Amino acid sequence: MKVLITGAGGQLGKELTKQLKEKDMTVIALTRSMLNIADQQAVRHAMRHFRPDIVVSAAAYTSVDQCETETEKAYLVNGIGAYYTALEAKNVGADVLHVSTDYVFDGQADVPYQVDAQADPQTIYGKSKKLGEELIHLVSDEVKIIRTSWLYGHEGHNFVNTILRLAETKDHLRIVNDQIGSPTYTKDVAQALIHLFDQKAGIYHVSNRASCSWFEFASEIVAASGLSTTIEPISTEEYGFQTPRPAYSVLDLQAIEATGWQPRHWKDALHEYLQKEGRWHQHD
Repeated sequence: MKVLITGAGGQLGKELTKQLKEKDMTVIALTRSMLNIADQQAVRHAMRHFRPDIVVSAAAYTSVDQCETETEKAYLVNGIGAYYTALEAKNVGADVLHVSTDYVFDGQADVPYQVDAQADPQTIYGKSKKLGEELIHLVSDEVKIIRTSWLYGHEGHNFVNTILRLAETKDHLRIVNDQIGSPTYTKDVAQALIHLFDQKAGIYHVSNRASCSWFEFASEIVAASGLSTTIEPISTEEYGFQTPRPAYSVLDLQAIEATGWQPRHWKDALHEYLQKEGRWHQHD
């Protein structure tokens, strides 16, 4: 089986590439510098040249704040680029898995968002990702859209690595306590994507199990790493985000659970991540 990955330089793309190679699959890992998904001719050439069986569309412009000022780029990559990827993949007979986000929702719910919940994004990033989903469905209903949330992995910028870095140099951190979501390890998402290769088309939500606030997440990172930094809970208003963040973006996991995939608790995933990073502090 031949799998082509766009956005292979990102933290999820790197993890997926690693896992596929461990399974002895043929992997075409295309980074942003190797393939500009907003260039339809380039995408068409790549698909016709490599003739993949499966395309994992993981390329995205994910900087929430920068998307607000670079609106055209956001829509070009997350919307049009996602469309070109799906269209040209389908034209060579490939199955398509597209990675999306919790930001397509308004963040005002108080129970986990089901896969068919109304998408009502509040940011340019979320709106551009919603456009990508809609354009992909114009190409074909026979696609798999995988929404995930609060992603962290071994490579790249993410919340876990940021907290670890800050906690080593600061005695005190102030972290928001009124945004709720599900931290998600790239290892688990990559495993879920591979599991979904053999499943039916549709929308799937993939995250680790259970939810917490950013404050609770940071507290667990610090405690599990044996660091002594104190963490103060603050409100979103006190923090003063440049761009709105969802107050609640927990994803309902029933669709993927129905396929037999069992997500693990976010704390279990985090502890494994910290162990692999050499940052785990064994509790007595």
